[in-house]
Amino acid sequence: MDVFLSSLQMVFTYQVIGVILLGAAFGLFVGATPGLSATMAVALLVPVTFFLSPVAAIGAIVACSAMSIFAGDIPGALLRIPGTPASAAYMRELDALTQKGRLDLSLGLSMCVSVMGGLVGTAVLVIAAPQLARVALRFSSYEYFWLALLGLSCATMVAGKDRLKGTLSLLLGLALTMVGLDVTTGLPRYTFGVIDLQAGVSLIAVMIGAFAVAEILRSAAAPLTQPRKPAAAGFSILKGQFGNLWRFKLPVLRGSLMGTVIGALPGAGADIAAWIAFAVSQRFSKVKANYGKGEPEAIAGSASANNAALSGSYVPALVFGIPGDSITAIVVGVLVLKGIQPGPMVFVTSPDLVNAIYIVFVLANLLIIPLGLAAVMGGRHVLGLRPGLLYPAILLMCVLGTFATNNALFDLWTLAAIGVLVWIMEANDYPAAPLVLGLVLGKIVEESFMSSMIKADGNLLTFFERPIAGTLGVITILVWILPPLVAMWRRRRRTPELT
Repeated sequence: MDVFLSSLQMVFTYQVIGVILLGAAFGLFVGATPGLSATMAVALLVPVTFFLSPVAAIGAIVACSAMSIFAGDIPGALLRIPGTPASAAYMRELDALTQKGRLDLSLGLSMCVSVMGGLVGTAVLVIAAPQLARVALRFSSYEYFWLALLGLSCATMVAGKDRLKGTLSLLLGLALTMVGLDVTTGLPRYTFGVIDLQAGVSLIAVMIGAFAVAEILRSAAAPLTQPRKPAAAGFSILKGQFGNLWRFKLPVLRGSLMGTVIGALPGAGADIAAWIAFAVSQRFSKVKANYGKGEPEAIAGSASANNAALSGSYVPALVFGIPGDSITAIVVGVLVLKGIQPGPMVFVTSPDLVNAIYIVFVLANLLIIPLGLAAVMGGRHVLGLRPGLLYPAILLMCVLGTFATNNALFDLWTLAAIGVLVWIMEANDYPAAPLVLGLVLGKIVEESFMSSMIKADGNLLTFFERPIAGTLGVITILVWILPPLVAMWRRRRRTPELT
């Protein structure tokens, strides 16, 4: 109890609370800007943390990252442009609800389930951090291979009605992952002598091109003579959300737990958690046909996984000093600079700091409601701007966000090429989401498979020998074979017996 009270005193000071508020506001701005990710927001905060106490520094990073993850949903709902890669998983649902005049439902639900996911993830972090970390450390290349392959296997579930076109879009994304240096031999592949392609295709450039530039081109092809009426969204976005949380309690709980576990896996993160949570939510939904048309259940299952994954990524970082993702890698570096070495001993030497981090997580997630509400009330007026002013400004932000990622001019050519390609694809009913998912998970599948094959000396049975890998492998194979078997069984039941 004394340790907890000491932690409260460390957090509730003018400096720490002020820094948390400023960090949250900064994360809100960065997350709502297409192309500027949560990792970039945290990286920009690092120079500021040099002048702060350890608790204030971690507080700023946690608040900034939690707020930026949610803020990516705001342009997704208002403009059909995801602010962060994680928001792209359920952007269609946000936009469809907004088109129906239900901006209050789309962003209100997203805001509340983000808070719930973050709080559930924090609770799991507090209660089961050592146990989750042990599971995460058991993940080798075999487990990562099956996990990523399972995500790809579920990709056609986010493809819409035409599974064939969704699969072709996914294969195009996988083809883009082949560009660059071979992960095993280091030899260039499909670079055509272009040095810039040796680093591969930029995910940020592809994501912004697929969702932002393609949307701008689509809007330009059918220009609006009048600006859209500002969407009605104020304090009403909180109305009825407690009922929605109870109604979608199972998707929220499933997404939160899934996000926490995936976040605890080193190298996974909120992006992969959101895509996999969306696919799993649709797989077990009773209203699968409504997905892609503005189904609130899809938002509940995916948005909750985002912030839960953020909490989960701190499990290996705090318990073993192993960063769970790029954000916690920065956190570990900041703690080391402050003279604190993350790992098992930090729970013994600095228990007050660990408890202070837990308290900061709770505060950061609760701040999503007031600050997010203010952002939505202000951001909704963006829809009232003339398209001639709005879309050039968005395009400028897209160009700046893409260039700022790697400071590479070649990424702008990628941005333009993917934007035109996806615009043509969507005009012919080829979805963009599987393409981006293929690019996200394809690299993990290839790297994990090649590493595993080298370790197993070419023996494929080794992929099933480890308990977790074997379980994931069986689940993945069942995902492949069950749908056609069920379809065949249903057809045979419908076919009348010949007499």
